[in-house]
Amino acid sequence: MFTQIIRFVTIVAAAFGFYLITVVNAKQQEKNLQSAGEPLKAPAQKPYADAVAATGLIEALSENVAIGSPIAGLITDLFVTVNSPVKKGQPLFKLDDRELRAEETGRRADIEVAKAQIAVAEAQQAKADLQFNRLDSLKGTGAVSKDVTETRQSDAQVAASQVLAAKAQLVSAEAALQRLQLLIDRLTVLSPRDGTILQVNTRAGEYAATSPKNPAVIVGDLNRFQIRADVDEQNATRIREGQKAKAHLKGDPKVTFDLEFSRIEPYVIPKVSLTGASTERVDTRVLQVIYTFVRPADAPPLYVGQQVDVFIEAAQP
Repeated sequence: MFTQIIRFVTIVAAAFGFYLITVVNAKQQEKNLQSAGEPLKAPAQKPYADAVAATGLIEALSENVAIGSPIAGLITDLFVTVNSPVKKGQPLFKLDDRELRAEETGRRADIEVAKAQIAVAEAQQAKADLQFNRLDSLKGTGAVSKDVTETRQSDAQVAASQVLAAKAQLVSAEAALQRLQLLIDRLTVLSPRDGTILQVNTRAGEYAATSPKNPAVIVGDLNRFQIRADVDEQNATRIREGQKAKAHLKGDPKVTFDLEFSRIEPYVIPKVSLTGASTERVDTRVLQVIYTFVRPADAPPLYVGQQVDVFIEAAQP
């Protein structure tokens, strides 16, 4: 009887201990858990009854131009800085041209040699012509044989050909110099269009590669922006040319601006613009739709590469 009472008390104590552990653990978890609360800023609301939502990137008009180096070489001069306005044809940076300059000196010397050879050839031609003319004037008198006259005539023709050859050498030397000057000019990289320097990824003294991870300079037109909206391929069939759209600035949905349709790029690509959302799939393929817009006067500063939420008016299929 006593043994049964002890066993009963032990079971009750164990159950009570388990209950206490469960209660304490629940209380501790309740303390550690924070209330989700309200979001810092309300998400953007759809402006249309039927809309396709997309994530967009702000770009300079006609896209950003990544300026590369024509050849691998040392950068000796950098002529621009970030935010500098540039005109088409304006120098951006210059590569080391000392090797080509040294070769240029040799090419100029070749031109002088070719000119001297022309002078020598022309003198020889004048001498050969004089000798032939003298003998030709005695033709029919019997004072000079026919063979000698023909020999002098051949000498005059050879001399004339030598003049032509020397002049051809001069043309070749001048063409080589012109080609070299074009190669030297190519080492000064020029802006392909009017715009603003958005980014400079190199410095004077650094080595420029032909296929770098980052372009040396990025140029864009900031007078007007465009947005590249990534539409999930599942919604691609709802997209049509000319559809209206609105964009909301990420982090500040109150900033809204109307978009003007530009074009659809009819090539579905893997998504490369990630927002960091936990529900975002990285294996998504997207259709890119391009819209343009002018920054509203009352809007905060907008920057190339900034993400926006885009809503495209598109009826259900």
